[in-house]
Amino acid sequence: MSRKLTLAAATLVALCVFGPAMAADEVNVVPGLTAAGAPLGLHGSDPVALLDQGKNVGGAATQTVIHDGVSYYFASEVNKKTFEANPTRYVVQNGGFCTFGVSVNKKFDGDPKFSAVVDGKLYVFLNKEIYNAFLKDKAGTISKAAKNWKTIQHTAAKDL
Repeated sequence: MSRKLTLAAATLVALCVFGPAMAADEVNVVPGLTAAGAPLGLHGSDPVALLDQGKNVGGAATQTVIHDGVSYYFASEVNKKTFEANPTRYVVQNGGFCTFGVSVNKKFDGDPKFSAVVDGKLYVFLNKEIYNAFLKDKAGTISKAAKNWKTIQHTAAKDL
């Protein structure tokens, strides 16, 4: 019984700490919490591998860093330490939502299988078709998304 009570208390604390930060869908995360106690970002892909190596590599729960209330998984200890040294360089743009979606004031899922690095920043997209549309006007899409993100960042996806 004590074990169940401890687990329930830990879950409640995690919801109180991380719940408000995620209340308005500011970051695109997988539903639920990781073993580290925070929701999983970037579908579990390693952001350092995506940005520095141009590869979508799945991370491991044993290599986790929590940054701004989001768990990020890494494929290696080296990538984990690289992220820890400069997390803002590796965090995906637009809260991990589809950049094309944000450019039209929507928060669609951002899938790391469809990602691009532009000017040292990581962007993700909903699917291949949306990614291909982005390729036709990278600068315009990124510019519109950056402008729109300022106004929709704290708005729940369902309210857009």
